[in-house]
Parts: sequence; structure tokens; C-alpha cells
Amino acid sequence: MEAEEEQREGLASSSISVTLTSSSENSTSESSKPSLNQTEILKALEVVERDSVAIADSFSSLFSSLRFALSQVTGSSVDHMRCFSDAAGKLQECTLDAATKGNRYINSCLRLNEEMKGIDNLALQIKALRRNVDTLDSAVNKFLRLP
Repeated sequence: MEAEEEQREGLASSSISVTLTSSSENSTSESSKPSLNQTEILKALEVVERDSVAIADSFSSLFSSLRFALSQVTGSSVDHMRCFSDAAGKLQECTLDAATKGNRYINSCLRLNEEMKGIDNLALQIKALRRNVDTLDSAVNKFLRLP
């Protein structure tokens, strides 16, 4: 990080010195101007090249980190989809089992309802029998108490 800042400062000072040199060279002779400019330009290009390599390395590291993170996220998504699929399958099995048991229960209730329809007649018959038994019991009691 500090190296990058030093490189940026070097680049900024190089560009300032190139500008200052070129303006001061206007007052000097024409023969020294090309050699000083070329030296300053080469230094500035070296700084730019170093900064470019550092930036390229940073991007490479960034993309590597992003690739790794994307790989992890994709793996997690696949695991979640498998888990969801398993849960959905088990839910489907349980639902079918519950529906089957529910249908059995409904059929049992319908059968019981059909059987209970005839119970009203049976209840009437039992009441009549009860009355007859009570009458018979009264008659037997009267008969046994006579003496």
C-alpha cells in the first residue's frame, strides 16, 4: 500500500519535473532539450509501467478472490438445492401417507354411518322389549306376593 503511494508520488513529481524541465528548457539551447526530455519521459514511463504492473497484480488478486468466493457460493447453492429437493421429496411422501390414512378414516366413518342408520329401529325394538320385560317382572312380582 505504501509502495503504491510512493509510486504515485513519484509519478506526480516526475510529471511536474517534466513540465518544469520543459518550461525551463525553452530558455536553454535547443540541443540539450531532447536529451533531458527523453530521460524524464523514460523515468515517467518506468513509473507508469511499475504502477501498471501493480494495478494488474491487484486486479489479478481481486479476480482470484472473486472466483474463489463465487465457487463457494455456487457450492452452497448446490447444497441448498439438494437439501430442498430432499425435503420436498420427504414432504411429498408424508403427504401421500397422510392422504391415504385420511381416506381410510373417511371410508370407516362412512361405513359406520351406514351401520348407524339401522340403529334407530334397533333402539325402538329394545325399548319395546324393555317395556315387555318390565311388564313381565311386575306380573311375576305380583304372582309371587299373593300368599
